[in-house]
Amino acid sequence: MTILDLALRRPIGVLVVAIGVALCSALAMQRMPVDILANLNLPVIYVAQTYGGMDPSQMEGYLVNYYEYHFLYIAGIEHVESRSIQNVGLVKLFFHPGTDMSQALAQTISYVERARAFMPAGTVAPFVMRFDAGSVPVGQFVFSSDTRSVGEIQDLALFRVRPMFATLPGVSAPPPFGGNQRTVVIRADPDKLRQFGMSPEEVLGAVADANTIVPAGNMRIGRLNRIAPVNSVVTDIQELKDVPIRKGAGPAVFLGDIATVENSTDILSGYALVNGRRTVYIPVTKRADASTLDVVERVKTALPIFQKLVPEDIKIGFEFDQSIYVRTALKGLAGEGAIGAVLTGLMVLLFLGDLRSAAIVMLTIPLSLVTATVLLWTAGQTINLMTLGGLALAIGILVDEAAVAIENIDAHLVRGEPPARAALDACRETMVPRFLAMLCILAVFISDAPSSADWPPRPWQC
Repeated sequence: MTILDLALRRPIGVLVVAIGVALCSALAMQRMPVDILANLNLPVIYVAQTYGGMDPSQMEGYLVNYYEYHFLYIAGIEHVESRSIQNVGLVKLFFHPGTDMSQALAQTISYVERARAFMPAGTVAPFVMRFDAGSVPVGQFVFSSDTRSVGEIQDLALFRVRPMFATLPGVSAPPPFGGNQRTVVIRADPDKLRQFGMSPEEVLGAVADANTIVPAGNMRIGRLNRIAPVNSVVTDIQELKDVPIRKGAGPAVFLGDIATVENSTDILSGYALVNGRRTVYIPVTKRADASTLDVVERVKTALPIFQKLVPEDIKIGFEFDQSIYVRTALKGLAGEGAIGAVLTGLMVLLFLGDLRSAAIVMLTIPLSLVTATVLLWTAGQTINLMTLGGLALAIGILVDEAAVAIENIDAHLVRGEPPARAALDACRETMVPRFLAMLCILAVFISDAPSSADWPPRPWQC
């Protein structure tokens, strides 16, 4: 017995199922994550290694080559790709579908530590991250002030706002961007260095020795066991002028005799502007398994709390809200569905003159959309721009299918057939052509879909 036979024999049961699906769709819309992109769950891991001063050939020979050798021991590895550029080496690990990525990430980190044993001294730990298209910025915390410098704003954003911001569920908290990194600059006079017969390395060694914290041990005084650290870190940068560069026989040479000390900033590599003024912002990046709408709502709710953590002359705003696109897509889908249902119903009413048939068409299109939503929820999918685009495409197919089915049923009714027999025969006659028409539409989009070799995109091909 086909679905059509069942609907004709059990109309009350079908009506109850339709009402149940409509109620479940409301529950699904509340519980399904609403996102910008789908969670693709791609089995890819990135390893980004930095080393200042190395050219691409050195990065390849001294760093990336060892990573490629050791990563082949990881279980489930399919192939490894690498790219060496100035100061940076990027390694991309592809795994077979179905690989446990949590275990793969743990093994990658362990082999990273193994490979670093063969690398030059001073090699810092790399960035190891799982690629996921769902981890995208959904907005930005923008800090602005008319009285404070960007350095002060960045310190407040980093040490006051960011620790609280990182506690929000579903949010990752990268460091703020836009401020200058504070740097103590020592400018040595080359003429005075030659006069005293000194080298820049001698100055560097003296400054490093004068700013150390050494755990010297414990000192027992009576019944107390006190910690006795050796702390030679200066509290005022001008105290660095009293650091002895050369001592012993003859007059001592201090840093102030051959150099100047000033409070400055590092070389500026990027900045942020808001209304023509430099400012600082924190990217609001959601995690892959979080909902965009939920994350944005939590951030906006916590915004007054963050504002209390900084002085009153610093204003915090949430800008570049990406949830607007998702809300717009949801409203567009609802609007397109309503317009399609109403126009199809009016067309049926105008040409067939049957109010009942028009009402059936107007109810069929929304019911099909909510049924698709329930099926997506059952399959563990999310509401995102891709699924919304598919549902919007389905509206056009539903309009065509409904118009053809109703018109053919009306033709059978005109011949004098009973309503049940007319509906059964009319749907059977057009079932195969309507199915083939739908497959033709789907074939167009399948042929234009990108291949797996084009995804994920490589970060160096931006």
